[in-house]
Amino acid sequence: MLPAFLVPELEIRENGNGPVLDLGSAAGGLLTVTLGIHRIIEQESLDLSINGSEDGVQWMSKPLLAFPQKFYCGVYSRVLDLSNNPNVKYLRAEWKVNRWGRGEQKPLFGIYVFAEPLKAGVLKAAV
Repeated sequence: MLPAFLVPELEIRENGNGPVLDLGSAAGGLLTVTLGIHRIIEQESLDLSINGSEDGVQWMSKPLLAFPQKFYCGVYSRVLDLSNNPNVKYLRAEWKVNRWGRGEQKPLFGIYVFAEPLKAGVLKAAV
């Protein structure tokens, strides 16, 4: 059920995915997905995508939403339109991290991902 965290506040050091989120009555609607990055080290990147499933077990081969590659702390929001995927009942965040340069080669990101139904006023303001 929404609003909810797709990824609760978490430190990540390797590729992975978050827990499965049941969309409930928000299935087929418009959502705002927010990625918060509150901790990083230099010379690293984060690729975050949102994937969908009808049953919470089998996941679509292509993500429903992908954030542009991130290198810095910040709060980033995107709109996820599920109207073309009305059978999607579950979401899951997936991430890939990369680190290069000097020092320890293991990436470090502190992140959270939050999903909520898109508020009608926000949509009108965007148009």
